[in-house]
Parts: sequence; structure tokens; C-alpha cells
Amino acid sequence: MSEEYLIECKNLTAGYEGQAVVKDLSFTVSQGDYLCIVGENGSGKSTLMKTLLGLKSPQSGEIVFGGGLKQTEIGYLPQQTAAQKDFPATVREVVLSGCLGRRGFHPFYTKADKTLCDSNIELLGIKHIAHKSYRDLSGGQQQRVLLARALCATKKLLLLDEPVSGLDPMVTAEMYEIIARLNREQGVTVIMISHDLQGALRYGSRILHLESGAYYFGTTDEYRSTDIFHAMSTCDCHCDCDHHVKRADNTDKGGTDNA
Repeated sequence: MSEEYLIECKNLTAGYEGQAVVKDLSFTVSQGDYLCIVGENGSGKSTLMKTLLGLKSPQSGEIVFGGGLKQTEIGYLPQQTAAQKDFPATVREVVLSGCLGRRGFHPFYTKADKTLCDSNIELLGIKHIAHKSYRDLSGGQQQRVLLARALCATKKLLLLDEPVSGLDPMVTAEMYEIIARLNREQGVTVIMISHDLQGALRYGSRILHLESGAYYFGTTDEYRSTDIFHAMSTCDCHCDCDHHVKRADNTDKGGTDNA
């Protein structure tokens, strides 16, 4: 494996209860990449995410981590549930909890943990709300808090699952700019799962487009010239819903992403 790859997926097949959702998938993630994973509903985006995080085991193939990256060092920003949005803790407590994965069997936060927490709070521009209750924040503020929390778990790679879902256009633009700045200025590698094709094209350096039984992986510029992109762009509402997305090879859709 080349040392430049943080992640190398080799002929990966993954799914649920013996049913393959992602089949024979190969791609790489290098230091500094901004990889956007797009595709229709049921194509396996969530399955792939859970496999990268080690929450699911591959059915076949393998995922190799390099560049000193450990699977437990991926900073993860999940989609929020209603219960999580109502979590009764302060902003600083939520951000600090991002250090838990590195704590091992040590029961108390160290001075270094607290310094890292405060540094990420300042980096995300939420110092003025550090002692407010998380449940009282706006959706955009909560996403900044969760991003700061994810940064406490990693200095190398963020895995973001629909980070702008449910946010208004202005807050969405701000969130995209924050993520791009982390990638550009802090050198954090980004993998973002997104239904927002336009956002993926604007900010991503590479695209992984999943379809049922097929995929495309390459640079954003290369992706724009593919049949699969032109099929996606026929959707007037700029989404990847099943009603609008046309299969580039005109084969039947199959498989279900249960995540």
C-alpha cells in the first residue's frame, strides 16, 4: 500500500444479513482529500460509512488504513436524532466528550484534553456559547458543536454524514465554508456523505458516486464529464431522489440501504 493513502478500500463488498449492498468497491483516500460520497437512496452510502467506522464487517474485500491513521481515530459527525438534539449538557461538555475515544481506561479528562477542547471551541467560533445548554441552541450552532466534538477525536480525518441536512441556506453555506477551511487550512482530510450534489461539486476534490451494483470514483472535474453525472443533473430539484435519478446504464435498480 502507498504511504500517501489514509484509507484504501480493495474490492469491498458489504451489506446486511448476507445481502450485499456495496459490491466490489475500490477507492482510496489520501491526506488532504475532500471526498464527497453521493448516490441515489439505497445505493449503500450508509452501509459504506458504517463499514469504514468498523460498525460493520466487510463481507469480502478489505479496508486498509495507512499514514498512521487508526480506525478509532476517525472524527465522526452523524445525523442527529430528535433525542440527541435535546441532550441536556453544556456545549463544552459535549465537545469535551469527543476525547473519550482516546481516553482508554483512564476515567478523568487530562489537561491536554481540556486544552484541545477549548482550542476546537475557539476554532469553530462557539466560545461565546461554551457554557450554554446544547439543547437550547439553533440547528446550525449544534452542528458547529458536533463538528468541534469530532475534531477532538482526530487530527487527520473527518467522516461527515449529511452535515447540512435540515439547515437553512445561509447556515448551510456557513457550514460548508467551515468544513472547507478545516480541510484547506488545518489539513484535515474530509469524507462527506451528501444528497447535495451541487455542494459536493463545489467543495469536493473527489467524488465517489454509488449506484446499485455500480460506482464511479475520480476527481470532481472528471466526474462532470461522465454519463452518470449528466443523468444526475436531469433532476430539476437538485436532489438524488429515485423519481428523478436516471440510471446511466438503464439497468434495474436493486438492493436496499437499511441504515
